[in-house]
Amino acid sequence: MIFNKDTASKTAELLLQINAIKLNSKNPFTWASGWKSPIYCDNRIILSFPAIRNYIRDEFAKNIEKQFGKPDVIAGVATGAIGIGVLVAEDLGLPFVYVRPEPKKHGRMNQVEGFLQKGQNVVVVEDLISTGNSSLLAVEALRNEGANVKGMAAIFSYGFEVAVENFKSANVDLYTLSNYENLLDLAVAKEYITEAEQDTLKEWRKNPSEWNIEV
Repeated sequence: MIFNKDTASKTAELLLQINAIKLNSKNPFTWASGWKSPIYCDNRIILSFPAIRNYIRDEFAKNIEKQFGKPDVIAGVATGAIGIGVLVAEDLGLPFVYVRPEPKKHGRMNQVEGFLQKGQNVVVVEDLISTGNSSLLAVEALRNEGANVKGMAAIFSYGFEVAVENFKSANVDLYTLSNYENLLDLAVAKEYITEAEQDTLKEWRKNPSEWNIEV
């Protein structure tokens, strides 16, 4: 997983400022999976802050070309990455498609929405990487349509080892604007959390499915 340290720190600071990322080790959040977590990330909030969404757009556009070369198409993963994906595609002057979690149950039964030709080079934009499973299902759908997926660019990654292995197995290069390590370092430096809370957050990531606040 590739990232730029300066961009990672700046992105982390912006996400914390607007509460797109919340840290609370004393009263953990419950994820849809049922996991208890001292961190919650909702990058959709970025779209409500013009200066920040423009920064994210510009960093994506710049680094997508740098890491993967300019693609033919930008693809956003529904629903979280549709908005920012459109902004990136517009900035690069490229077509945009988005990928549903599964094919529609009616009509043309599309999973990939938009105009996509076989053999086109595609970079996938995602808002958040946890295990990587849903993101890689989007890659699979694009490949099934004949696309050449050059890689994926995401706003933030928890950096779970399972995600690293999943992307490796799928042969997908991942670039992230920020990541968990940079977030924690920045959060301590800016006094969003204490060093003790940082230790708790580090411990959670080792085994998030089994983590218990009492331990």
